[in-house]
Amino acid sequence: MTQHPPTAEVDRPLVGSYPTYSGAQRAVDFLSDSKFPVERTAIIGTDLRMVETVLGRLTRGRAALAGAGTGAWFGLLIGLLLSVFAAGNHHVLVLMLSGLAYGAVFGAVFGFAGHALSRGHRDFSSRSQIVAARYDVVADAEVADEAKNLLIKLGWREDGVH
Repeated sequence: MTQHPPTAEVDRPLVGSYPTYSGAQRAVDFLSDSKFPVERTAIIGTDLRMVETVLGRLTRGRAALAGAGTGAWFGLLIGLLLSVFAAGNHHVLVLMLSGLAYGAVFGAVFGFAGHALSRGHRDFSSRSQIVAARYDVVADAEVADEAKNLLIKLGWREDGVH
């Protein structure tokens, strides 16, 4: 755990700084387990950047398949909602399965057409996420010293010092 000066965005003192979000989350969870008033803390990500991980080449077939999957889920939801208003229990399964099938077909058509109309301007699929260079845990000034002391104990525990 490295210490940085308090962040300029928030007037609350820094009680811990972590290279990963899971580290900051673990710190706040430890504070919660220690009966600390965690509603008086915040996790602040600094030096944000957007990372787009390329998952693979996107062909018309893959676009149709992805559209079919999305459409199937949407169709299943619509079928489920319609089955609530259907008279008789035997219609429930029929409505859900037909919603799934129609959703998959229309989703595939729209996925294929959408990719074909893009004319190769984006022939890959990707996943985007926002990541921070570090995650600071801050607390209200009145409870900051208590939070720091508890997080020091967490550091000792994780380092094997008793």
